[in-house]
Amino acid sequence: MIKLTQAHILGAFISYLLGVFIVPFVIDWSQKGGLVDIPNERKIHTAPISRLGGIAIWLSTMLTFFFLVLLSYYPYGSLLSGILLGGSLMFLLGLIDDIYNLDAKFKLIIQLSIATIVYLLGVKIDTLFNPFGNAIDLGIFSYPITVLWIVGISNAVNFIDGVDGLAGSVITVNSVTLALVAAATAPLVATTAQPITPLIAFILAGSMLAFLTYNFNPAKIFMGDSGALFSGFLLASLSIVGVMKGATLAILLPFLVLAVPIMDITFSSFRRILKGTSPFVADAEHIHHKLLKAGFSQKITVAILTSVAIVGGAIATYFTGTLKHYFIYIAILILIMIVLSILSVLTKPGEK
Repeated sequence: MIKLTQAHILGAFISYLLGVFIVPFVIDWSQKGGLVDIPNERKIHTAPISRLGGIAIWLSTMLTFFFLVLLSYYPYGSLLSGILLGGSLMFLLGLIDDIYNLDAKFKLIIQLSIATIVYLLGVKIDTLFNPFGNAIDLGIFSYPITVLWIVGISNAVNFIDGVDGLAGSVITVNSVTLALVAAATAPLVATTAQPITPLIAFILAGSMLAFLTYNFNPAKIFMGDSGALFSGFLLASLSIVGVMKGATLAILLPFLVLAVPIMDITFSSFRRILKGTSPFVADAEHIHHKLLKAGFSQKITVAILTSVAIVGGAIATYFTGTLKHYFIYIAILILIMIVLSILSVLTKPGEK
């Protein structure tokens, strides 16, 4: 028997191995079934590429968690059940969209419904940080703010998935940072799901690293809406139960951890609204598009935005004192990412 709260690195390792094994099967299956992303004027790839990477990410994450549960115990509670259920529903929505290309308004309605279910299961933002006094009790505003956060972050992660390796790299950094921050704030958070938050976050990081071995430029597979919405939902919900329910200042930490997707969706939404278009209609004017138009290569663009994510995460972990106690986790992650990056460069043709 093992304790789930002590299985962080083991969870990341297992999910990584599962992902590396599953992704090639997904690539082969989706290509045979014609489930590929076709190039167009808004996209930067030039050949059809599998768009169902989310299947591998979801499978490796969920299988790893339930495998560890079998070796230990299940921490019963509606919070954790809400996170796993909501994440799976978001994955399913994204998968259907990847296959059938759903209407944006319909997807938004379903996302709001999923967020509502999760809210009713206890995943909610109760208070807001007040720099001039005690925390502000949100009361009836808890619901709209929670739903806005969950749906907003889920779509924000989807928005940055436009360059080979970008979303995966940012999600990996965000996941590890969120795990470290959640572990550091554990004494301040009294929820059933919180002790498991770092584990799920590390499992997601392992799954994403496995996906990245096939997604670095030139990519062989994309995560699609299924992978982006699933990952974004996990980051949003885990940040609520694992960080925001701590001290009043803790509610600000997720904004540092998730700085890249938050900046992108904020600027994109305001830009589209000012133009009189829907904020959910895709375009080619995201931050990564602007960096590419400025002359940066895909790999440099990924490096720039991933660096921003690392800086935001480092600031967040500094405020919690996490770097002192969990530096080994960061060292292991950085080592794995360096090895994978080197292998990617050595084994694949250069970017055109």
